[in-house]
Amino acid sequence: MRKNLDYGLLHAMNAFVRVVDSGSFTAAASQMELTTAQISRLVSELENRLQTKLLQRTTRRLALTSVGERYVNECRSILELVAQAESNAAGAAAQPSGRLRVLCMASFGNRYVVPLVSEYCARYPQVTVEYSTSQYVPDLLAEGVDVSVYLAQRLPDSGLVAQQLGTTFAVMCAAPGYLALHGAPKHPRELAEHACLRLVNPSITPHWELVDGKNVCTLDPTGPVVGDNPEVVLHSVLSALGIAMLPCYAVVDALREGTLVHVLPRWRSREIGVFMLIPSRRFLEAKTRAWLDLLKARISVALEGDTGFFDSGAIARKRPPVKA
Repeated sequence: MRKNLDYGLLHAMNAFVRVVDSGSFTAAASQMELTTAQISRLVSELENRLQTKLLQRTTRRLALTSVGERYVNECRSILELVAQAESNAAGAAAQPSGRLRVLCMASFGNRYVVPLVSEYCARYPQVTVEYSTSQYVPDLLAEGVDVSVYLAQRLPDSGLVAQQLGTTFAVMCAAPGYLALHGAPKHPRELAEHACLRLVNPSITPHWELVDGKNVCTLDPTGPVVGDNPEVVLHSVLSALGIAMLPCYAVVDALREGTLVHVLPRWRSREIGVFMLIPSRRFLEAKTRAWLDLLKARISVALEGDTGFFDSGAIARKRPPVKA
């Protein structure tokens, strides 16, 4: 049995590691572009070769045996050495190629990430980019995603590798028509008297936590619209349905144009981190490194440009008179 895998041992090791990391034979098969049966056979042949059980399989879950726990770490080390040797042999200028799977929060991606896809594809024509959106922390391993861009005040303990691109924050705004009818609040406590349109998703707290220097005010607002996407809430606030607290990148253009008014401009949310998430620092392919480099070069600057608008005094000069 030991000779059966002499020419495919690394392939079987790779399949075993991917099964462990993704948590299923099906996810590993998708990542390696094989069938589930092929992945299962590779792992079985590996166990036959070693004459030991590496995985305990049930209908609901997979669990490593004690031998499997040691072996998977040794496999990772071996595969990393092989990948490094091949990378060194190929040279630092290896051309990115293959399929790059990118995941991003929808509204943020539309403003900052989507424009970079075309630039990336023009630079690296041998790469096919698959771009998708989600408001939730992705399971990169199970979904086969190479890079995700995610916003959060606090990142959950997901085991993913995070690199911060910058920060943003949320501000309160309303349509001039709403403020003309209902007046503008002079303190966050007065928001209880207003219709508040809420953005609720896993990246932010469900309540409004407003800061003005060292002053903090926490509210549980109510109103006619709750959405998990800034664009849903933005449409409602532009329709004069109430006051919303939205990420500054979602409203900066409307504030520049005067179709929205900055409400309680001294108050804003706590900083929201913008992160790149990758499954592991190990085995980063050239296509992934190139995409990460482009994100780092472009997004930090773009974030600073949008957040800087709120400290420039431009909003105060544009603010129309409203009912007291």
